[in-house]
Amino acid sequence: MMTELFYMNGYGIYVWSSFAFTFLSFISLYLVIKNQYMKEKNKFIAKFGNLNSERAASARLQRINKEILSNTSTI
Repeated sequence: MMTELFYMNGYGIYVWSSFAFTFLSFISLYLVIKNQYMKEKNKFIAKFGNLNSERAASARLQRINKEILSNTSTI
């Protein structure tokens, strides 16, 4: 039963290798995006500092920020 699952009538090597390739691609994409996000976050904090709730509330009141945030739920 288990060997049939692995061999898949001779197509197992193609199926499992494509599954492994896809899984590794997703993992590498996640790590690259996470790394880029952390770099951008650190740049933002270095330039503007942490955004406390008072500054966030005043930013929400600005017209340009209202347009940017119109499609998002919360900061």
